[in-house]
Amino acid sequence: MMDFSPTRFPMRARLMAGAFALGLAGTLPLAAPLTPPAQAQEATGSIDAAVRALRGISTMRADFTQIDREGRRVAGTMTLKRPGKIRFDYGEDSDFLVVSNGKSLYVVDYEVNQVERYPIKRSPLGALLDPSRDVAKYGKLVPTMRDDVLSIEVRDPSRPEFGVITMIFVKNGRAPAGWELNSWVALDAQNHRTTVRLSNHRYGLSVAESTFDFDDPRRTSRRPR
Repeated sequence: MMDFSPTRFPMRARLMAGAFALGLAGTLPLAAPLTPPAQAQEATGSIDAAVRALRGISTMRADFTQIDREGRRVAGTMTLKRPGKIRFDYGEDSDFLVVSNGKSLYVVDYEVNQVERYPIKRSPLGALLDPSRDVAKYGKLVPTMRDDVLSIEVRDPSRPEFGVITMIFVKNGRAPAGWELNSWVALDAQNHRTTVRLSNHRYGLSVAESTFDFDDPRRTSRRPR
Protein backbone atom coordinates (compact mmCIF):
# COMPACT_ATOMS: atom_id res chain seq x y z
CA MET A 1 0.00 0.00 0.00
CA MET A 2 1.28 3.43 -0.84
CA ASP A 3 2.35 5.77 1.94
CA PHE A 4 0.09 8.83 2.10
CA SER A 5 1.06 9.92 5.60
CA PRO A 6 0.72 13.59 6.57
CA THR A 7 4.48 14.01 6.56
CA ARG A 8 4.68 13.15 2.86
CA PHE A 9 1.62 14.80 1.35
CA PRO A 10 -0.50 17.93 1.98
CA MET A 11 -4.13 17.43 2.99
CA ARG A 12 -5.63 17.65 -0.49
CA ALA A 13 -3.21 14.99 -1.73
CA ARG A 14 -4.06 12.62 1.09
CA LEU A 15 -7.77 13.11 0.42
CA MET A 16 -7.25 12.11 -3.18
CA ALA A 17 -4.88 9.30 -2.39
CA GLY A 18 -7.46 7.33 -0.46
CA ALA A 19 -9.60 7.04 -3.58
CA PHE A 20 -6.78 5.52 -5.59
CA ALA A 21 -4.77 3.59 -2.99
CA LEU A 22 -6.73 0.43 -3.70
CA GLY A 23 -6.69 0.96 -7.42
CA LEU A 24 -2.90 1.12 -7.49
CA ALA A 25 -2.07 -1.78 -5.23
CA GLY A 26 -1.90 -4.96 -7.24
CA THR A 27 -3.45 -7.60 -9.46
CA LEU A 28 -6.79 -9.19 -8.62
CA PRO A 29 -7.05 -12.95 -9.23
CA LEU A 30 -10.35 -13.10 -7.33
CA ALA A 31 -12.09 -16.25 -6.29
CA ALA A 32 -15.64 -16.77 -7.57
CA PRO A 33 -18.35 -15.79 -5.04
CA LEU A 34 -20.09 -18.70 -3.33
CA THR A 35 -23.70 -18.24 -4.49
CA PRO A 36 -26.48 -20.65 -5.48
CA PRO A 37 -26.70 -21.35 -9.25
CA ALA A 38 -29.72 -19.08 -9.91
CA GLN A 39 -28.19 -16.20 -7.96
CA ALA A 40 -24.84 -16.79 -9.63
CA GLN A 41 -26.46 -16.55 -13.06
CA GLU A 42 -28.22 -13.30 -12.09
CA ALA A 43 -24.98 -11.90 -10.66
CA THR A 44 -23.06 -12.74 -13.82
CA GLY A 45 -25.73 -11.06 -15.95
CA SER A 46 -25.63 -7.93 -13.81
CA ILE A 47 -21.84 -7.78 -13.90
CA ASP A 48 -21.96 -8.23 -17.67
CA ALA A 49 -24.31 -5.24 -17.87
CA ALA A 50 -21.79 -3.13 -15.97
CA VAL A 51 -19.00 -4.36 -18.24
CA ARG A 52 -21.01 -3.39 -21.34
CA ALA A 53 -21.56 0.05 -19.85
CA LEU A 54 -17.84 0.56 -19.30
CA ARG A 55 -16.91 -0.77 -22.72
CA GLY A 56 -19.49 1.48 -24.34
CA ILE A 57 -17.68 4.65 -23.25
CA SER A 58 -15.38 6.14 -25.88
CA THR A 59 -14.96 9.49 -24.15
CA MET A 60 -16.59 10.90 -21.03
CA ARG A 61 -16.30 13.97 -18.87
CA ALA A 62 -17.95 14.28 -15.46
CA ASP A 63 -17.74 16.41 -12.35
CA PHE A 64 -16.53 14.55 -9.28
CA THR A 65 -16.76 15.05 -5.55
CA GLN A 66 -14.34 13.18 -3.33
CA ILE A 67 -15.18 12.54 0.32
CA ASP A 68 -12.89 11.03 2.94
CA ARG A 69 -13.93 9.21 6.11
CA GLU A 70 -13.98 12.49 8.07
CA GLY A 71 -16.43 14.00 5.60
CA ARG A 72 -13.88 16.37 4.06
CA ARG A 73 -14.52 17.11 0.40
CA VAL A 74 -12.58 18.07 -2.68
CA ALA A 75 -14.04 18.45 -6.16
CA GLY A 76 -13.00 18.70 -9.77
CA THR A 77 -13.48 17.29 -13.26
CA MET A 78 -12.76 13.79 -14.52
CA THR A 79 -12.02 13.21 -18.21
CA LEU A 80 -11.88 9.68 -19.65
CA LYS A 81 -10.80 8.50 -23.10
CA ARG A 82 -10.35 4.98 -24.38
CA PRO A 83 -8.11 3.15 -24.14
CA GLY A 84 -6.82 3.75 -20.66
CA LYS A 85 -6.59 7.55 -20.48
CA ILE A 86 -8.01 9.48 -17.55
CA ARG A 87 -7.44 12.86 -15.88
CA PHE A 88 -8.63 14.10 -12.50
CA ASP A 89 -8.37 17.88 -12.55
CA TYR A 90 -8.75 19.63 -9.20
CA GLY A 91 -9.07 23.13 -10.68
CA GLU A 92 -6.86 25.91 -12.02
CA ASP A 93 -5.60 26.90 -8.58
CA SER A 94 -4.68 23.35 -7.56
CA ASP A 95 -1.11 22.13 -7.28
CA PHE A 96 -2.27 18.53 -7.60
CA LEU A 97 -3.10 16.30 -10.57
CA VAL A 98 -3.88 12.66 -11.31
CA VAL A 99 -3.49 11.57 -14.94
CA SER A 100 -3.10 8.38 -16.97
CA ASN A 101 -1.57 8.28 -20.46
CA GLY A 102 -2.95 4.83 -21.25
CA LYS A 103 -0.01 2.89 -19.85
CA SER A 104 0.67 4.34 -16.40
CA LEU A 105 -1.20 6.44 -13.88
CA TYR A 106 0.69 9.41 -12.42
CA VAL A 107 0.06 11.18 -9.12
CA VAL A 108 1.61 14.64 -9.55
CA ASP A 109 2.16 17.08 -6.68
CA TYR A 110 3.47 20.43 -7.88
CA GLU A 111 3.75 21.79 -4.33
CA VAL A 112 6.53 19.37 -3.44
CA ASN A 113 7.72 18.68 -7.03
CA GLN A 114 6.90 14.98 -6.76
CA VAL A 115 5.58 12.44 -9.26
CA GLU A 116 4.56 8.86 -8.46
CA ARG A 117 3.88 6.34 -11.24
CA TYR A 118 1.76 3.18 -11.11
CA PRO A 119 0.96 0.63 -13.86
CA ILE A 120 -2.67 0.58 -14.95
CA LYS A 121 -2.72 -3.17 -15.48
CA ARG A 122 -2.11 -3.74 -11.76
CA SER A 123 -5.12 -1.65 -10.79
CA PRO A 124 -8.67 -2.65 -9.84
CA LEU A 125 -9.56 0.67 -11.49
CA GLY A 126 -8.13 -0.97 -14.59
CA ALA A 127 -11.70 -2.21 -15.03
CA LEU A 128 -12.62 1.40 -15.67
CA LEU A 129 -9.50 2.30 -17.64
CA ASP A 130 -9.11 -0.91 -19.64
CA PRO A 131 -12.43 -2.23 -21.01
CA SER A 132 -10.76 -5.38 -22.36
CA ARG A 133 -10.44 -6.76 -18.84
CA ASP A 134 -13.03 -9.36 -17.83
CA VAL A 135 -14.53 -7.75 -14.75
CA ALA A 136 -16.73 -10.80 -14.18
CA LYS A 137 -13.60 -12.72 -13.19
CA TYR A 138 -12.43 -10.06 -10.73
CA GLY A 139 -15.54 -8.86 -8.94
CA LYS A 140 -18.85 -9.93 -7.43
CA LEU A 141 -22.30 -8.45 -7.33
CA VAL A 142 -23.36 -6.77 -4.08
CA PRO A 143 -27.17 -6.84 -3.55
CA THR A 144 -28.72 -3.36 -3.53
CA MET A 145 -32.44 -4.27 -3.29
CA ARG A 146 -33.03 -1.92 -6.24
CA ASP A 147 -33.48 -2.89 -9.88
CA ASP A 148 -32.01 0.41 -11.07
CA VAL A 149 -28.71 0.16 -9.13
CA LEU A 150 -25.78 -2.21 -9.63
CA SER A 151 -22.97 -2.53 -7.10
CA ILE A 152 -19.80 -4.43 -8.09
CA GLU A 153 -17.22 -5.22 -5.41
CA VAL A 154 -13.60 -5.90 -6.33
CA ARG A 155 -11.19 -7.46 -3.83
CA ASP A 156 -8.46 -10.07 -3.55
CA PRO A 157 -9.26 -12.37 -0.60
CA SER A 158 -5.67 -13.62 -0.57
CA ARG A 159 -4.25 -10.08 -0.33
CA PRO A 160 -6.39 -8.15 2.17
CA GLU A 161 -3.77 -5.39 2.32
CA PHE A 162 -4.97 -4.33 -1.14
CA GLY A 163 -8.35 -3.36 0.32
CA VAL A 164 -11.68 -3.22 -1.51
CA ILE A 165 -13.14 -1.04 -4.23
CA THR A 166 -16.86 -0.98 -5.06
CA MET A 167 -18.22 0.53 -8.29
CA ILE A 168 -21.85 1.68 -8.34
CA PHE A 169 -23.91 1.98 -11.53
CA VAL A 170 -27.33 3.58 -11.90
CA LYS A 171 -29.75 2.80 -14.73
CA ASN A 172 -29.81 5.70 -17.19
CA GLY A 173 -31.03 5.52 -20.76
CA ARG A 174 -28.59 8.24 -21.85
CA ALA A 175 -25.58 6.24 -20.79
CA PRO A 176 -23.82 3.52 -22.84
CA ALA A 177 -25.66 0.20 -22.47
CA GLY A 178 -28.18 1.96 -20.24
CA TRP A 179 -26.04 2.01 -17.08
CA GLU A 180 -24.07 4.97 -15.76
CA LEU A 181 -21.08 4.82 -13.44
CA ASN A 182 -22.37 6.86 -10.52
CA SER A 183 -19.63 6.46 -7.91
CA TRP A 184 -17.02 4.22 -6.36
CA VAL A 185 -16.01 3.57 -2.76
CA ALA A 186 -12.48 2.59 -1.72
CA LEU A 187 -11.77 0.94 1.62
CA ASP A 188 -8.15 0.27 2.55
CA ALA A 189 -6.75 -2.28 4.97
CA GLN A 190 -6.94 0.28 7.80
CA ASN A 191 -10.67 0.83 7.10
CA HIS A 192 -10.04 4.28 5.66
CA ARG A 193 -12.97 4.92 3.35
CA THR A 194 -12.98 7.32 0.42
CA THR A 195 -15.97 7.93 -1.83
CA VAL A 196 -15.86 9.46 -5.31
CA ARG A 197 -19.20 10.58 -6.72
CA LEU A 198 -19.72 11.56 -10.35
CA SER A 199 -22.30 13.94 -11.80
CA ASN A 200 -23.07 15.86 -14.98
CA HIS A 201 -21.80 13.07 -17.25
CA ARG A 202 -21.08 14.03 -20.88
CA TYR A 203 -20.40 11.30 -23.45
CA GLY A 204 -18.84 11.26 -26.90
CA LEU A 205 -16.91 14.50 -26.53
CA SER A 206 -13.92 15.43 -28.64
CA VAL A 207 -10.97 15.05 -26.24
CA ALA A 208 -7.46 16.01 -27.37
CA GLU A 209 -4.60 13.62 -26.62
CA SER A 210 -2.78 16.54 -24.96
CA THR A 211 -5.40 16.42 -22.18
CA PHE A 212 -3.43 13.53 -20.70
CA ASP A 213 -0.03 15.22 -20.82
CA PHE A 214 1.42 17.02 -17.82
CA ASP A 215 4.39 19.21 -16.98
CA ASP A 216 6.79 17.17 -14.90
CA PRO A 217 7.57 19.26 -11.78
CA ARG A 218 10.93 17.54 -11.49
CA ARG A 219 11.95 19.33 -14.70
CA THR A 220 9.83 22.48 -14.66
CA SER A 221 8.30 24.81 -12.09
CA ARG A 222 5.11 25.27 -14.10
CA ARG A 223 1.81 24.16 -12.62
CA PRO A 224 -0.70 21.99 -14.54
CA ARG A 225 -2.90 23.78 -17.06
